[in-house]
Amino acid sequence: MGATGATGSALLQRLVALGVPSRALSRDPDRLWAGLDEAACSLVEVRGADAEDPKSLQNAFHGADQLFISMVNSPAQVALETRAITLAADSGIRHIVKLSAPAATSDSPVAISRWHHSIEEVLRDTGLTHTLLRPYAFMQKLLTLAPAIAARSVVLGALGNAACNYVDCRDIGDVAAEALVRPQIAGRTYTLTGRRTFSQPELAELLSVVLGRRIEYVDLPPAAMRQNLVEHGHLPDWLADHVVEIQQLAVARPEQPTDTVSRILGREPRTLEAFLSENIQHFRTGPLADRR
Repeated sequence: MGATGATGSALLQRLVALGVPSRALSRDPDRLWAGLDEAACSLVEVRGADAEDPKSLQNAFHGADQLFISMVNSPAQVALETRAITLAADSGIRHIVKLSAPAATSDSPVAISRWHHSIEEVLRDTGLTHTLLRPYAFMQKLLTLAPAIAARSVVLGALGNAACNYVDCRDIGDVAAEALVRPQIAGRTYTLTGRRTFSQPELAELLSVVLGRRIEYVDLPPAAMRQNLVEHGHLPDWLADHVVEIQQLAVARPEQPTDTVSRILGREPRTLEAFLSENIQHFRTGPLADRR
């Protein structure tokens, strides 16, 4: 589930590269088909499925033995993922790999992390083997900074000098693939990061080098950051709250990198420097990323 998202599509590509047959689910199967190359078409079965439609999920899960689930964060997430997990268990799926979040505890200061904790509890109650992936900040989310960088040469945030873990969605997808094809590493919780942390001033300096012009980090008070996200970023209130909450969590609880990606994949995780260079045109012209 979530096969058209940044992480889900990365997982799908990795499974194809490994020669693993899979079933990709989407509310828009035509869009999903359009993005598959010839090699993928021979290994991937595409089905339409909507988390709000139990019958479509039952049909999609029939005959499968493992499920990767990644849903876009929303206030309905707990209800939708709970429904999907329950139907998956009833359909005979034996192992679920869930994309979760860091600090997924009942008392987390981050609302979305509390949501993920609730969903993780549902997974535990099913008795199914389940693997939890808890990635920190997606490098791909940095593309949402592109408009301000392209137009005003600034990075806005409320992190001060706090360090932030960034991880490439393609590495998350690669780890998910290993959890699906290697039973010996399934059934655990994995915190996923890049190989080092970066403060926002350090991020601005990296962007300056990549773009060949000065990029400044502008630190805002949390309330001002939230207002900017709502008024200029056009985010809904709950999502603006989340962005500020997750940044304040990094301030309150300093983040540290893990070696999980390298241990599981046998190689170093992709670097932030390489990601920025690979996506240099986005930061020059400013289009927003539209995928999770």
